[in-house]
Amino acid sequence: MGILIGYLGPKGTFSEEAARKAGALISRVDADQTARLPGEGETSIEYRPYRSIPSLIAAVDAREVNYATVPAENSSEGSISSTWDILLHDSSAVICREILMGVRHHLLAQRGTKLSSIATVLSHPQALSQCRKFLMEKLPNAKLYETTSTAEAARVVSVNSLPLAAIGTEQCASLYGLDIIARDVQDLSDNVTRFLVLAASEEAGRLLTVDGCEYKTSIVCAIERDRPGSLYDLLGVFAARQINLTRIESRPSRRGYGDYVFFIDMEGKSDDPAVHEALSLLDDKVISLKILGSYQF
Repeated sequence: MGILIGYLGPKGTFSEEAARKAGALISRVDADQTARLPGEGETSIEYRPYRSIPSLIAAVDAREVNYATVPAENSSEGSISSTWDILLHDSSAVICREILMGVRHHLLAQRGTKLSSIATVLSHPQALSQCRKFLMEKLPNAKLYETTSTAEAARVVSVNSLPLAAIGTEQCASLYGLDIIARDVQDLSDNVTRFLVLAASEEAGRLLTVDGCEYKTSIVCAIERDRPGSLYDLLGVFAARQINLTRIESRPSRRGYGDYVFFIDMEGKSDDPAVHEALSLLDDKVISLKILGSYQF
C-alpha cells in the first residue's frame, strides 16, 4: 500500500518535518494493525511539497494526497488564519491528528559571511516575527524581505552573491550548503507550532490512532449577533458538562462587518457522551455548526 503525504514546501520546512512525523506514526500504527502474509511489503510513504496552504488543502479535497500537514497555530504569533478560513469556507477536509513541533530558528548565510556584513534578511513572515528581538538588537539596519517559506529563503541566499542571510532550520542549512552564523535566534525558547494532519475522510484517521492518546474536538459555529447572551449560552453548554475548552477564537464570518464565527477546540472525542450531548444541544442554539475533526493529539 502506498501513502502520499503533502506538505508546505519546498524541502526543509517545518511542514515537511511534521509530515515525516505523521509518516513515522502511520508506519508504526500500520505495522501494529496489519497481519501481513509472508513476503508482503510494508506500507510505502512518499512526500510531496506544495507551494501554498490553499493548494495543499485543495490537494486533500481532490484526493491527490492521502494526508497533508498544515500549520495552524504558533505559540508566539497565534493562529494561521488562512488555514482555519479555508477549513471553514472552502474545504471538506477533516482534521485527523495534531502534531506539535518545537521551532528553532537559526541565521543562515553563505560560508565565510560575518554577522556585521549582513544587509538583508529573508524568511517566511512568521519566522521574521518570531525572531523580532534578535533582528532589532543584532541587525537593526538590515532590510527584511518575506518569502513563501524558510526553505525558500535559504535557497535564495545560497544562489546569491549579495550580503544576505536567511532565518531557517538546521536542515535548511544542510540542504543548501549554508553556514549557521547564529543559533536559536527565536524570541521564545519554547516556541512551538501546531500542525494539523488533514485527510478527506474521518476513516483515514485510523492510521494515525494509537492507544493511550487523548482526544480533542474542533468545531466552528456562528451565533445570532443581535441576541444578548448568545455567546454566554453557547459557552454554558460546555461548562454545564465540565468540558474543558482549550481554544476559542473569533474570525470574520464573511457575512458582513461585525459578524463573526467562533472556532472552538475542546478536550474529548465527539462520541464521548458529554461531548456528543453538548454538540447536539449546540446545534439548536447556533445558526451554523461545522465539526472540523475529532482527533488525537
